[in-house]
Amino acid sequence: MALLTPLFAFLYHLPQVYKWLLKPYYVASLFMSVAFLAVRKTPGVCDHLSTQREDGNPCDFDWREVEILMFLSAIVMMKNRRAITVEQHVGNIILFSKVANVILFFRLDIRMGLLYLTLCIVFLMTCKPPLYMGPEYIKYFSDKTIDDELERDSRVTWIVEFFANWSPECQSFASVYADLSLKYNCTGLKFGKVDIGRYGEVSKKYKVSTSPLSKQLPSLVLFQGGKEVMRRPQVDKKGRAVSWSFTEENIIREFNLNELYQKSKKLNKSKGDKDNLSQFPPVPEEEEPGTAEESESKKDK
Repeated sequence: MALLTPLFAFLYHLPQVYKWLLKPYYVASLFMSVAFLAVRKTPGVCDHLSTQREDGNPCDFDWREVEILMFLSAIVMMKNRRAITVEQHVGNIILFSKVANVILFFRLDIRMGLLYLTLCIVFLMTCKPPLYMGPEYIKYFSDKTIDDELERDSRVTWIVEFFANWSPECQSFASVYADLSLKYNCTGLKFGKVDIGRYGEVSKKYKVSTSPLSKQLPSLVLFQGGKEVMRRPQVDKKGRAVSWSFTEENIIREFNLNELYQKSKKLNKSKGDKDNLSQFPPVPEEEEPGTAEESESKKDK
């Protein structure tokens, strides 16, 4: 059963996986991920490689190479246990496949190792994973607009994601956050994002670290009346982020989105009633019969 669940999940997302894999970033990443396999198994190339196999076959893995691949496969499985999207699963496989290739190429020939490592660095600097471009109800803030927008209406609750475009975790979380905005966005509950990799002053003010080693990206912060109410992941007294999984279920539970949404719907209804009343002129009060007769007699006099 433990093997069938991920298999069914993969088959369910297979059309989406194919769509991602056809993008240039993933096509190039896949070629780099299988580079050592291609070199070791290609006839005419593998014949000139060194090997530690007892049978002297240079076109097959030796025991040390198998050991390295199995060890890194175990790491991928452990990392994927915390992955929340298919992008993260694919990204972990690609990342650790490249790490394995670097180790294997250096072990095979230091010149090949240096060449492959150089290609990885150039690829990292020039190619970025494709950004999420799907539907969403999210307002993007800058350093000049975030404070004004949060404080504009004290009745509006904001959930703001602090992110950086270079962070793989933020890129993987983008589709999850977009889905939440489509389900829960309304007049009284809004979703926002601010790129603290671009606006450094915002990261300092709201105390979200942008260090490459930081575990605070992404960070979700709930604001009510312009003031922070809660955030995930939490930060301890030493400034370290407490590990937290950004799954849709965790966010709905921790931020009480269902309850917030119901309260926001009531706010929408009350606003709608006020708007409707303002559209119609006030109805004049009817005078009592006696009062009307007295007013007429006064006019006659």
